[in-house]
Amino acid sequence: MQNHHAHIVGWGADLDRTKRPAYPMERTPPRLGPLRWTDPPEPQRRGVEILLSNERPKITPVFGTTCPPRGLSGTIRRRAFGFSENDLRHWLMLLLADRVDVGEGLIEDLASGQLPRVYSEMGGAAELRHNPMGAAKKVLACTALLGLAYLALRPRRR
Repeated sequence: MQNHHAHIVGWGADLDRTKRPAYPMERTPPRLGPLRWTDPPEPQRRGVEILLSNERPKITPVFGTTCPPRGLSGTIRRRAFGFSENDLRHWLMLLLADRVDVGEGLIEDLASGQLPRVYSEMGGAAELRHNPMGAAKKVLACTALLGLAYLALRPRRR
């Protein structure tokens, strides 16, 4: 049987495992032995409230402290951690808490006299540069919604 594709560079490279580009990566790396601390590291200090899973009540050696729970979003997060991690309510409540936290941030910005830069923070310039038709559709849709809201809420003349 004659090979009609022999003129193609690299043809049949997958036939011989040693000619495959990813072949060295296909080997299983050696297992690490058990870890034995001669001098265990100092535990991280808690400066803020840390929410713990009810499935793992002990705190992990390293944890995040940049966004402590606060306000309504913090209350939702605390309630979410009352449910098991395999419960859908846990994850849905955490998603809701993230959305509420965004709203709280906008309110904080407005209360401090700083106008939020919603257009630039949502990637408006990149959208305009890389997807001008999509940006135009969004502007048209927002204009239509604002027009309908104006028509629905304006005072009626008799």
